[in-house]
Amino acid sequence: MFHLAGTWEEALMILFIVVGLGIIVSKLTEKPRIPDVAVFLVLGIVLGPQVLHLISAPSQSQVNQFIIYLGATLILFDGGRSVRFDVLRRVYISISVLVTIGVVVSALVVGVAVHLLLGTPWVWSLLLAAIMASTDPATLIPVFKRVPIVERLQQTMETESAFNDATASVLVMTLMAAVQTGGSLNIGSAVYQFFHDSLIGLAVGLVFGVAALWTVSRRGWGIFHEFGSVVLFVTAIGSYVIASRLHASGFMAAFAAGVITGNGKSFGWSFSAETNAHLEHFGSVMTTIMRMLIFVLLGTQVDFGVVYQYLWVGLVVVAVLMFIARPATVVSSVLEDRLAKWNWREVTFMMWVRETGVIPAALAGTAVAEKIPHADVIMAVAFLAILCTILVQATTTGSVAKLLRLNREGHQADL
Repeated sequence: MFHLAGTWEEALMILFIVVGLGIIVSKLTEKPRIPDVAVFLVLGIVLGPQVLHLISAPSQSQVNQFIIYLGATLILFDGGRSVRFDVLRRVYISISVLVTIGVVVSALVVGVAVHLLLGTPWVWSLLLAAIMASTDPATLIPVFKRVPIVERLQQTMETESAFNDATASVLVMTLMAAVQTGGSLNIGSAVYQFFHDSLIGLAVGLVFGVAALWTVSRRGWGIFHEFGSVVLFVTAIGSYVIASRLHASGFMAAFAAGVITGNGKSFGWSFSAETNAHLEHFGSVMTTIMRMLIFVLLGTQVDFGVVYQYLWVGLVVVAVLMFIARPATVVSSVLEDRLAKWNWREVTFMMWVRETGVIPAALAGTAVAEKIPHADVIMAVAFLAILCTILVQATTTGSVAKLLRLNREGHQADL
């Protein structure tokens, strides 16, 4: 068995196995249109201690934590780059509520279910719920590439998924600190910490993003225009590191930096077509590799003894997430947006399509690494949420879009 926490040769062998097999299974999922992250998760289970005993990846190891944090940072940065200011201007009210109040609504609804079903303290219950509260751009965007839907709706959901990963991560870190300091939660202090982490993270991301635009765009200083991919890679990591050093949200900073660099035209510092092509290719390669590593390693870490022990409770919690929390989130967030004027078909689609993915997986891994009480239960329920939402909701996205005539072909036929 190869150990991720072993020698550097073993770590390289694991990288070779995961990425090599990941490419193969990703290709095999194209025609049946199965979300590749679900297959990566299953691949990890097969390669891990539960089946083939080929890979061991302790969640507490420094290498595993490095992969999780690097992967989450790059994925959030890339998700931020997909956000478009022109879309935000049309649906900013819905998105603003979805990624703030919506995340809180989801965490509260699921947190109540966890508390009642498991009898756990409120702060711990809310922590588990907050870990599952965000949707996943790394899963959602590839699904929409295979199943194109109405552009306004697609951009809104992709933007929501990118934003709420950042806000949910701040909420999780706030609740995790409360659990580690004795389980009590001062609401005033928690709200202050949330805004402190978010706003400083946003400010750091803004500075790094503007600096990247200015140094890469030939309409600005442009001194590093031939190193665009490298500069943006450094921007993503640098914004995370500096924000973390300032005791703020590194995830929020990386996401904000991505939003700024993805909207250079709005600042008058757009990238050349060649630079954009390089950035798209580089970003796609890096996020694909990170998704492979995170989900395969997560699969190797699943303790099926704990999953089996909490199977039915976990499935009920996931059902609450999918069928109660998500509809409540959407209804409380978008119905009053008179500017966007969502119709019932679009609202129904938003209620159904929500995948749990990379960031919840990374946050669950962080809970284990930080030795949060009963972190194995958090990991087990998070695993069930990822598996169920991807296999049930992501795989039916195309069918639901066609049924509601929100796929682009059906929408054009209605015009």
